[in-house]
Amino acid sequence: MIVVLAGGVGAARFLEGLVQVVHPETITAIVNTGDDMMFHGLHVSPDVDIVTYTLAGIVDESQGWGVRDDTIATLEMLATLGAETWFRLGDRDMAFHIRRTELLRAGWTLSQVADSFRRALGVGVRLLPMSNEPVATEINTPVGWLHFQQYLVQRRAQDAVLGVRFVGIEAARPSPGVLEALQAAEYIVIAPSNPVVSVGTILAVPGIRDAIMAARAPVVAVSPIVAGAPIKGPAAPLMRAMGIEVSARGVAHCYRGLVDALVIDRADATLAEDIRDLGITAIVADTIMRGPVEKRRLATEVLAAAKTTLRQRS
Repeated sequence: MIVVLAGGVGAARFLEGLVQVVHPETITAIVNTGDDMMFHGLHVSPDVDIVTYTLAGIVDESQGWGVRDDTIATLEMLATLGAETWFRLGDRDMAFHIRRTELLRAGWTLSQVADSFRRALGVGVRLLPMSNEPVATEINTPVGWLHFQQYLVQRRAQDAVLGVRFVGIEAARPSPGVLEALQAAEYIVIAPSNPVVSVGTILAVPGIRDAIMAARAPVVAVSPIVAGAPIKGPAAPLMRAMGIEVSARGVAHCYRGLVDALVIDRADATLAEDIRDLGITAIVADTIMRGPVEKRRLATEVLAAAKTTLRQRS
């Protein structure tokens, strides 16, 4: 079994490649829920939805989120009625949030909802929200603390980042199956997701980091930073705010002591020796996933690295 720690778009695209290489039923994705937020009275779970839509083949590829060819009639009417519509939810996308909210109010957990949705869409990969308890990623800015979605979507990541916190993390527990999956894993992969607010949030859930440290499986991460810049998203200002160099070497420092190997892009080959000096095996590959061929190639290289990497954590 392969366990993948997953954030949003980068993780979803990596999983698209992975299901071309191994049977989907052998994959478990532990997905960030720190970005979850209520909109129009509905519980929206962005990263879980991005992964689900992508693996179901219905994602809007042009933006990496939402449902392909969706309409926004509901949003337009909400705007007419005076509602805030900065978080653009399409009509078919909205159906998922309506049904999720309905089920949560009926006593279902986030895990049960995620499993129900992925089965309804024919997704073979097992999807586990990191926790069933609410956790909110918040960004400290000159205008105060903002929910991550407000910082990223509403304010377009224009505010200076002064700090990051995960509200509710102390009371969070890994969702059912998370610790067991890590214990039973043959390989553990950290997808190319934001190390601060996607992967970092998952690792902050009490018990998950310790379970990875105790796992018998080798742990391989894929750097989301190429040539000193993120492929997508606000990783750069968030990493700088946390005192982390915005580079593949900075990613290696984030995961030092946790991972055995880090896959970096060919553009960062000169950093390989520095990464090895941190006690992490550096594997150089093409990490930019432009299409199905590149996604499959990266997944193949990551699995090959996992199969040949010795477990180095103490």
